[in-house]
Amino acid sequence: MRNRVFSLLLFLAIFITSSAQELILPQLEGFKKVTDYPVFVPENLWDFINGAADVYLALGFEDLHVAEYKKGKDVIKLEVYRHNNNTNAFGIYASERSSSFRFINLGGQGYSVDGSINFFEGDYYVKIRTYSKKEKTLQAAATLARKVSEILPGDAEIPSVLSLFPEQGKKKNEETYINESVLGHKFLSKAFRAVYEMGPDNFSIYIIQPETAEETYKTAETFMKSTGIEPSETDSGKYMLNDGYNGTVFLAWKDKTLVLISGLAKDQAEIADNYTGGILK
Repeated sequence: MRNRVFSLLLFLAIFITSSAQELILPQLEGFKKVTDYPVFVPENLWDFINGAADVYLALGFEDLHVAEYKKGKDVIKLEVYRHNNNTNAFGIYASERSSSFRFINLGGQGYSVDGSINFFEGDYYVKIRTYSKKEKTLQAAATLARKVSEILPGDAEIPSVLSLFPEQGKKKNEETYINESVLGHKFLSKAFRAVYEMGPDNFSIYIIQPETAEETYKTAETFMKSTGIEPSETDSGKYMLNDGYNGTVFLAWKDKTLVLISGLAKDQAEIADNYTGGILK
């Protein structure tokens, strides 16, 4: 019986180790690198971040490398999360970001606040934290962030879809990625969202890019039918919908891009048309 239990534990250890990607974390001059943590994978991520694990798993989490850098009583903790693509890495980063943070030129985008430096790059989301208030330790944390950025594979770019959002009225650094249940609907998923402010009006624009034009139309068709509209099959379209969850929603699509706007009133169709037209041109 003991041999069976030992064999099972050994198998699980080998499985977890083999399913993770090797990543050699950098040294930091003057600090001792301690890597006592296991490499976390989907099967054991709860052991490290408990309740927050579900959000990471929903966004394609694959593995996590953790290290601590120690110098006397000062500790800098490094967490490197790998996701299955750049979009999901941005998604988890954006979910923990605030537009009030101090943004820095690091990776695709990064910020520094209260001893923390977080950024995403390629398929990775990196979190660095120290509770020390010493200026030298804070500078060392910044140096570590740059070193990590240098070793990560992949391009330091933001998802290309974000460039489609018009700049006029857009709130800076408030773009997010919603993996599922966009606007509360199970049939809407994988949407980028930007928040806009024009005078007293606040509204949100969602961009979804299915893999095919046919899938784009079917998504639009499902949404329209849910509001009682029977669509005609076309390559593009613009509709004003009365959605039970969200009130007035403006819907437009063309080819492999679908745009939703919520937060505008029925008599603001011209504003919606201007924005959808700019995205779908």
